[in-house]
Amino acid sequence: MSENDPQISAPHVLNDIAALEALYAEPSAASMSKEVDYLHPHYRAFVEKSPFCLLSTINDKGGDCSPRGDAPGFVQILDDRTLLLPDRRGNNRIDSMRNILADPRVGLLFLVPGVNETLRVSGTARISTDPSLISRFVVEGKAPTTVLVVSVLSVFFQCARALVRSHLWSPDVQIPRSALPSTGTILTDISGGTFDGATYDRELPERMRKTLY
Repeated sequence: MSENDPQISAPHVLNDIAALEALYAEPSAASMSKEVDYLHPHYRAFVEKSPFCLLSTINDKGGDCSPRGDAPGFVQILDDRTLLLPDRRGNNRIDSMRNILADPRVGLLFLVPGVNETLRVSGTARISTDPSLISRFVVEGKAPTTVLVVSVLSVFFQCARALVRSHLWSPDVQIPRSALPSTGTILTDISGGTFDGATYDRELPERMRKTLY
């Protein structure tokens, strides 16, 4: 479907706030009153219990989103308006870091296993190499390369509907990894066969074990 397809062309595309708001009911009092500009103690609890969050940034192609995860509390609360997020070992593309240098606006979505509400945080981020911050995140003798210092501007919980509809935490909806192409298969096919995906897949478990931190 192209941008010229009548299904996604005018008059079906919304271009102003008034037209958008006309389609939806007024937001409830609860949905408006839950937003604050600091980490309320109830919201701190979500951060402290979360082993996984999504980090959104902005680049010249549009929005970007990257997973972050570790033991619960891996995102530390410096104060009620500041979060610290370590940048653990990854693929060294450093996409999120490049994006933040160009545009510091970020979003975080915290998930807690078994809990259907999520926590949304918006703010701005700086990339720090401060040894006093780095040392807070040493795991198995390994320190992160950098730490994101996130200045909080907005925090609120997202209601449970999306996770309830998706049954995200239900074992019944889990699928075997073999139901999807392996990472090596993807790399082989995208590269037109020039990448040795079979070797990549074979060595991945051990490589992951050695480079987790």
